[in-house]
Amino acid sequence: MNVMPESAIKNELSLLAINLTRRCNLACDHCYLDAHTLKNGSPSELATDEVCRLLDDVVQCGEGPMVVLTGGEPLMRPDLEEIVTYGAGLNLAMVVGTNGIMLTDQRVRSLKLAGVLGLGISVDSLDPEHHDRFRGRTGAWAKTMTGIEACHRNDVSFQIHFSITESNAHELPAIIEFAQSCGARVLNIFFLVCTGRGESVTDLTPQRYEQILGEVIEAQEQCSDLIIRARCAPHFKRVAHQRKPDSDLNRISGQDGDGCIAGTHYCRITPEGGLTACPYIPDEIGNIRHDSFRTLWATSPVLQLLREPELRGTCGACEYRKLCGGCRARPLALGGNLMDPDPWCVYQPRGGSVIQPLSDEAHCDVHWSIEAEQRLDRVPGFLRKMVKKRAEAYVAELGHTHVTPEHLAELAAKRFGGSGPRGQVR
Repeated sequence: MNVMPESAIKNELSLLAINLTRRCNLACDHCYLDAHTLKNGSPSELATDEVCRLLDDVVQCGEGPMVVLTGGEPLMRPDLEEIVTYGAGLNLAMVVGTNGIMLTDQRVRSLKLAGVLGLGISVDSLDPEHHDRFRGRTGAWAKTMTGIEACHRNDVSFQIHFSITESNAHELPAIIEFAQSCGARVLNIFFLVCTGRGESVTDLTPQRYEQILGEVIEAQEQCSDLIIRARCAPHFKRVAHQRKPDSDLNRISGQDGDGCIAGTHYCRITPEGGLTACPYIPDEIGNIRHDSFRTLWATSPVLQLLREPELRGTCGACEYRKLCGGCRARPLALGGNLMDPDPWCVYQPRGGSVIQPLSDEAHCDVHWSIEAEQRLDRVPGFLRKMVKKRAEAYVAELGHTHVTPEHLAELAAKRFGGSGPRGQVR
C-alpha cells in the first residue's frame, strides 16, 4: 500500500482540469492554443483507457475532487460520455467546460445520463456580433444560447464563464443579470493571462483590473441567488480584506479557492498527458504516461515551490502575500521568474505584519449540531472543507457557538445562492 507524503495530504487535490483534445470548432482571440492546433488537434491525445487510469489515480489524491473535462472543445471527443460515466462511478465530480454550440437537447440528456455534475458554458458578450468576433465564428452566440436553453430544459446545472477584456468590461452588470435570469448557478469572471493567442486581447490595465475586482465584490454582496467569482485574480482576496478587514471570512486563504490554487489544490493535464500547474504555466513537470499522477502531484519540485513560495519584490514584501500571493503565471509570461512580482498588481506594501490566513483550527470553540453535520456530509467532497471553514467563521462572527442547519441556510443564501452549495459547479 502506498502512503501519501504529509505534504500531499496537506495539499489535497480539489480540482483537476483535463484538456481532452486540442481540437475546437471555434478560434477564440484569447485562446492559448494556436490556430493550426485548434483545427487539427494532436495525433497523440490520451486514449479513453489512459484517461480512465488517470481518474483511478486522481481519486486517491483528495476527498472527491472535481474533474473538469475541457479542451479545445471536449464535446468533439466521441468518448466524452464514457469518460464522464467512469469518473462518476468513482464518486468524482465530473464537469464539462464547453463553448456550448454543440449542446443539443439530445447531447445534454446524454451527458446527464452519463452522470455529469454540471457544465461550464462560455459567454463573452450579450451582443451576438461581439461574441462571434471574439469566438471567431459567425452564429456562435445563437448556438450557445440554444445550448443554455437545452441545459435549462433538461435540468442540468450550469455556470457561465465570462472572459473579461476592456472591450466587454462595461457589460459586467448585464452579464450578471443574464446569468441570474437564465438559471446559472455560478458566474465565473476570467481575467486573462497574456499567453498564446491571448496576448492580443489582454488589454485591461492594472488599475482597471483593480476597479473591476471591487465591482465584482460589490455585485456578490448585493446578489443572493448567484455565486459571482473572479478567476485568475488572486488579488480578489486582498481587495475583499481591505474592504472588510474585521471579517474572518476575508481571512480565508486564496489557496482555499478564492485565489490561485495552482499547484496547491489544482493542476491540469494536457491532451498528451503532460502535467502543468495551470494552463498558463506551460512547462510540463512530468507526464502521466511515464509516472503516476499521484507521484507527480506529491513530489514535483515545481508544485512544492508553489506550495511554499519564496516570492520576490513587492509580492515578497507584501503583508497580503499569504492571502493573495499574486498570479505566478503573469511574470513568467512576461519573461520573468515564477516567483517574481505580479505585474498586474497596483498595491504597494505598507510594511505591516503579514496578515495570517484563517487556520483550520481558528474556531475550535465552534461546534456542529448533528443535523448540521449531516447536511455538511451531503456537500460534494471538493467543497466540504471550504464550506466548513466558511460556516465556522460565519457563526463565530455572529457570536454563536454551534453551527446549525439554519446557519448553513443563511450562509448558502449569502454566498452560494438560494439553492445552496449542494451539486453546484465549482
